[in-house]
Amino acid sequence: MTTDFLSLDELRSKVSTLLAGLYPASDPQALTQECLDAIGTRQNKAVVPPEELWSERDCLLITYGNSLREHGHKPLDTLQHFLHDHLREVFSAVHVLPFFPYSSDDGFSVIDYTQVDPELGDWEDINALGKDFKLMADLVINHTSSQSRWFRNYLYGKDPGRDYFVEASPHYDLSQVVRPRTSPLLRAVETTEGTKHVWCTFSHDQVDVDFRNPKVLLEFIAIIGQYLDEGAQWLRLDAVAFLWKEIGTSCIHLPQTHDVIKLLRLLMDYKNAHALLISETNVPNRENLTYFGNSNEAHIIYNFSLPPLVIHALLAGTSQYLKSWMMSMPPSPVGCTYLNFTASHDGIGLRPVEGLLDDHELDIFLQALQSFGGRISWRTDAEGNRKPYEANISLFDAFKGSLRGTDRWQEARLLCSQIIMLSLEGIPAFYIHTLFATPNDQDKLEATQSNRSINRKNWQMSELNELLNDPETPNHRIFNRLRELIAIRCEQPAFHPNATQFTLHLKPEVFAFWRQSMQRQQSIFCLNNVSDREQQVNLADINLISTDDWRDLISGESIGDLYGVLTLAPYQSVWLTNWHGRD
Repeated sequence: MTTDFLSLDELRSKVSTLLAGLYPASDPQALTQECLDAIGTRQNKAVVPPEELWSERDCLLITYGNSLREHGHKPLDTLQHFLHDHLREVFSAVHVLPFFPYSSDDGFSVIDYTQVDPELGDWEDINALGKDFKLMADLVINHTSSQSRWFRNYLYGKDPGRDYFVEASPHYDLSQVVRPRTSPLLRAVETTEGTKHVWCTFSHDQVDVDFRNPKVLLEFIAIIGQYLDEGAQWLRLDAVAFLWKEIGTSCIHLPQTHDVIKLLRLLMDYKNAHALLISETNVPNRENLTYFGNSNEAHIIYNFSLPPLVIHALLAGTSQYLKSWMMSMPPSPVGCTYLNFTASHDGIGLRPVEGLLDDHELDIFLQALQSFGGRISWRTDAEGNRKPYEANISLFDAFKGSLRGTDRWQEARLLCSQIIMLSLEGIPAFYIHTLFATPNDQDKLEATQSNRSINRKNWQMSELNELLNDPETPNHRIFNRLRELIAIRCEQPAFHPNATQFTLHLKPEVFAFWRQSMQRQQSIFCLNNVSDREQQVNLADINLISTDDWRDLISGESIGDLYGVLTLAPYQSVWLTNWHGRD
């Protein structure tokens, strides 16, 4: 069921109000029309009710366009065929990480936003993926490549680009600026007007664009329009927290940044009611939550605190910190939800556990990851101190052992971590290398000298197929078990992204919570032993309804004695439900 969309007059009014605040020197009505012209032809004239934006059947795969390679084939074509043959039944959506021509950072330094990197394929290949899956595309909105046409034009004082970049004097006090890196913030460049200093939040090849110029806004609105026309349904705003710059501030989470997101949300909803906006803000948890706005900014926010807390729980053998965080998390607002993930193309973000893990716990945790082959990337805080920013390691190797050292539970830990993610309120997202149990790529790390390369392996299909087809390999076991678990999850109404969730208070070694479907026909009790020792749970502490028949969805076993003891093997998870299938 759908309802009439916001009228054009109402849309114009809302957009004009936001533009008047962002660009007081401009004519808001004229700029509003330019925004509507830039987003392009309307694709959908009805709004989707919030409860229909997503369902328990939604599951996202995250991958690079060239994660899979096969001689004589375009990488995007190889990816499309693999996903079609092996994963179409369990994944509804795929996030292809930046697939544009780029100069560094594996795609996040974009040279041309309007073209597909010819090394990967072309728009026809992107369209093919969009026909099989809901397609997520990146909008690298904070910065562009120093090799882009815009920046080359900036150096020569030409349009478009001559006024597209943030400049600042090295004599300004920029000490308040929040940085995710240790490199100098400003880069000196020679232009036709002499030496200038441009703002580079991430690297000197990634130059920040200036959204204080409405022409920059219009460029990105047109890019959004093109992506939606090319079949993307989900749009990820990369590093959007840093978008607006004001000297004398932290230059992160500024009110103008939130207003730009509200504006983009309005235009996307107008263009296509099925399109979803996702914010990527790798920041402390409280700050991250602000990107829901009043249900008028991002539809979906990344649950950035989840990866480090889940990994820590499984290495430490206690859910103490994970449970405390989960109890503090609000249900997502109407029309919004979380994106749950435990691994990504980047490292394990550490800013999202500021205030959640104390320094001592964090140090022990990072020492363990380093002993498993991981690396640590750093940032500089406002006082000039070096702080850990992220841990770089493949998720499979992050589970090589506990805080006490390596052991035999690597596969069990990985599976437990994914079952926890599958169970939580929100949409689950799997990095492709988690499915394959990919280990640290030490060769790529050495070749690039970039810490993030350790978890960005490019598989040759011949090698990968051999591993996936061999029952004796962890790759085979993990890949097939995860497909089975995702398939089970997708059939449970209680795992709808907005279904009710309550934390259960059991022993620290057991991370437990309850989900109930929105129509209340199903309950699922999710119990996870996060330790390497057998744990016993008194079922009376869970209060299973005695008139219902309960069984574990994962093992298929029925629960005979509702007042007995449930024994959980190391890293075992159970999904206890009273519902026995759809009518």
